[in-house]
Amino acid sequence: MGTDTAAAVLTVDLGAIVANWRFLQAQHPSGETGAVVKADGYGLGARPVAAALAASGCRTFFVATADEALSLRDTIPEAALVVLGGLFVGAEQEFAARGIIPALGSLAEIDAWTSLGRCLGRVLPALLHVDTGMSRLGLDAREASILAEDHARLDGLDLRYVMSHLVSAEVPDDPLNAIQRDRFLAMRERLAPGPASLANSAGMFLGEGFGFDLARPGSALYGINPTPGRTNPMRQVVTLMARVLAVREIPAGATAGYNATWTAARVSRIATLGVGYADGWHRSHSNAGAAYFDGHPVPLVGRVSMDLTTFDVTDRPDIHPGSWLELLGPHRAADDAAVDAGTIGYEVLTSLGHRYRRVYRPE
Repeated sequence: MGTDTAAAVLTVDLGAIVANWRFLQAQHPSGETGAVVKADGYGLGARPVAAALAASGCRTFFVATADEALSLRDTIPEAALVVLGGLFVGAEQEFAARGIIPALGSLAEIDAWTSLGRCLGRVLPALLHVDTGMSRLGLDAREASILAEDHARLDGLDLRYVMSHLVSAEVPDDPLNAIQRDRFLAMRERLAPGPASLANSAGMFLGEGFGFDLARPGSALYGINPTPGRTNPMRQVVTLMARVLAVREIPAGATAGYNATWTAARVSRIATLGVGYADGWHRSHSNAGAAYFDGHPVPLVGRVSMDLTTFDVTDRPDIHPGSWLELLGPHRAADDAAVDAGTIGYEVLTSLGHRYRRVYRPE
């Protein structure tokens, strides 16, 4: 497993990511399926992920920031690369020069982008982002009304899609889903009838009426369940294996870790792994969940510290220094680890640190 110097090895199955994208593409017969690769490809490496997806036919990619787009442009030079965070002030010239597409979410952004297009003497591509309930980015009701009365503000734009973002798509019976869809339809009709994008990963499973022309899956590509409470239809993508650095026997009544939050009820063997919250294995995992060895769980005991985490391996005498334990993988998905830590699978993946030796398994 890795080389002698690796304390932990993170393996990313690019073939599984591509398979997940193809599966989602099949769920979206009404139009194109893009890929969200923000936050460094949900912590797994935006460049290798985007390259694999582009080679498999994905044509549209979404990131959060201008810097993320610039770091990817040379990797996917022919793809449409959209910045969901909008047109960053001061970066307009760079967007245009590098062929980066902003999701315009305010009148000020629209005016700045059209003004630049006039200066350059060409039409610039954009998405128009409208807010239908998230209250973060996108034109609000006031700005949308102003734009509806002055469509000329959009002149000079190559408007690829009108988009919005679902608030609660992972809860299929939440009435907000239908409310947002209806708001979106009304705003799109008033502002810019044409191609539209609404569905994120979970939104692609809400049924007819949500897919529109461009779907924007993110988490599902990386194995996160887009249908919580039901069987996960996605393939698992990540395996995280950590090396046992030491095993020691402690007597009943002895404690493990900072602040003595776990006490041995019997003579116990404690294995220490070289992974901690500096590696994205959150302190909230303390005394929760397990690692796996040979398909069998061994409980995490004590506090997760910056560089080290301890496990009770009393019932596994075959675990010794140099053994490898599975923190994420076929026996424990990111969603499972998230339940133990009181968070969501997105945070588990996007927190994965850079001290892991990373291995990319090709398609």
